Amino acid sequence: MASAATATSGLLLLLAILLPAAASAAVTPYRHRLGASLNLASLNASEPPTTFFEVDRPIHPPRGSPGPCSTLLLSSSFGATYGRPPVTAAYAPPACLRGGGSLALAVLEWSADCRGRQFDRIFGVWLSGAELLRSCTAEPRPNGILWSVSRDVTRYAALLAQPGEVAVYLGNLVDKTYTGVYHVNLTLHLYFHAASPPPPQQQLQKADLIVPISRSLPLNDGLWFAIQNDTDAQSKKLAIPSNTYRAVLEVFVSFHSNDEFWYTNPPNDYIQANNLTTVPGNGAFREVIVRVDADVVGAVWPFTVIYTGGINPLLWRPITGIGSFNLPTYDIDITPFLGKLLDSKEHAFGFSATNALDIWYVDANLHLWLDHRSEKTTGGLISYDTSRLDLSVNSQFSGLDGSFVTSASRQVSATGWVKSSYGEVTTTFYQRFGFENSNVYSKNGTVQTVNQTIDAKSGVFAKDASAVLLSEEVHKVFPLYVYTGTSDQVGDEYSLVSLVKLGINDKRISGGKLGFLYSSLRNAESAHGSMRVKKNLVVSGLGQTHQVYKYVGTDGCYFRDVSSRNYTILSDHSEDSCSKGPYNRAKFSSTKLGNQSARRKLLVN
Repeated sequence: MASAATATSGLLLLLAILLPAAASAAVTPYRHRLGASLNLASLNASEPPTTFFEVDRPIHPPRGSPGPCSTLLLSSSFGATYGRPPVTAAYAPPACLRGGGSLALAVLEWSADCRGRQFDRIFGVWLSGAELLRSCTAEPRPNGILWSVSRDVTRYAALLAQPGEVAVYLGNLVDKTYTGVYHVNLTLHLYFHAASPPPPQQQLQKADLIVPISRSLPLNDGLWFAIQNDTDAQSKKLAIPSNTYRAVLEVFVSFHSNDEFWYTNPPNDYIQANNLTTVPGNGAFREVIVRVDADVVGAVWPFTVIYTGGINPLLWRPITGIGSFNLPTYDIDITPFLGKLLDSKEHAFGFSATNALDIWYVDANLHLWLDHRSEKTTGGLISYDTSRLDLSVNSQFSGLDGSFVTSASRQVSATGWVKSSYGEVTTTFYQRFGFENSNVYSKNGTVQTVNQTIDAKSGVFAKDASAVLLSEEVHKVFPLYVYTGTSDQVGDEYSLVSLVKLGINDKRISGGKLGFLYSSLRNAESAHGSMRVKKNLVVSGLGQTHQVYKYVGTDGCYFRDVSSRNYTILSDHSEDSCSKGPYNRAKFSSTKLGNQSARRKLLVN
């Protein structure tokens, strides 16, 4: 569980969840921590620290780009930091950025190490209030761990060019049991074009201004908004420049505590009928709604990130869950609404979460494109349609066994025009969502099987009087399968078997005056394991993970097939060439490591 409580009462609630009452023991728990015996088992004191990683496409600078020009933004240790202000550092644009060169690529690198025992912790990185990275820490070992996260932050070029303040919040607790202190370096790497490129087309230009929609310092927490329940709505008022001609909201979302595993939550009537006082409810559907004033401008149906301590902590060592080190963000184009926003008045940008339990962390960055040849642009809304959420739950249960099928759909679309020195441009933005979740309890509630699919389509269509400027469509599918079964329960000790399959299928197509661009990502991860749990601590167990990542696009290709078993990489194959068509395994770079005999299976599959 990635934890970052916001108040003492929140921490007490968290502890209550981590130590479930006997009345709910039959229902499968998902929150466990490694016990000292497992942390020390099969550990050679001379072993080097273990390197954890999330499988992702490497970030490569354009060919011939000089660099990197690297600047250490912040170096700090996060020990007893829960409930304290974020660590901050003054930011000045690096000299190489002030030199007038044309920026080709900016990469933010988080590198950290830790040893001992510790929870996984959620953290965020902000620059001048705008979030640059949302991530989860790895859980350490006594001999230490290392990990790094790199995120392309080129889209924040306007922000990087101005002085500001870096803020990092990583709420951590250290005591006699949880001893891990996270030592962190945060570095900015800049690459520049070898020669000045021609001016980009209007729709390819980076935003001229990035406005944070987050809380302001001073705080004893992160800058994100904390949404605590279904009726909680958080917002920030701001006025946008009068010469804005395009606007895109980039939304950051993460879910924790009672809603960390929202996709496994049963309906409330099942909980009440079985007197399950510590089992989170509200069913298995969640969404984040984004509003500008009273208008729903878009929604986020989030990818089901499983943090590094989730379900069975041994599953995510050293290969972490998809998105756990670099949580995805979600873009909502609000250009059609500019006609309502270009009045020099403040407007409320707000967030809520349907069916939410405590707690969701949400904030956003508003990317604005400005017409430097005009003091004022004008616009109007042509059409706007947002259907009500269509949500249904088919619920059948007897005692602790039951079946719950949840279906949902939603559509949002808007069309508007903006007149600037570029002419009059009409923009349409749409979203179409579909959701299916099957949640089945069997064997007196000791076995739970969740099968879920989120289907999200979105598009942007922009045209002027003479041509289509941009036509972009994105189709994302998030499949998820979770099986957990408990057995051999004696008092506060039991065995748990788990199987998790999750993935991201992402296809993007764009065309228009910019030319044709295409990309397809299929990222699939499968993990299974077993463990013995005592007093909510894992005292023995096994975790095995296999992941296949395949990206094909007009900007290149990347393939990786990697598997691990309890900290040990069994095989790792990768390829970044598109020239062979279907990936030829004979050409992959290969690494094969024999399984260590000490990492034996302790429980029955």
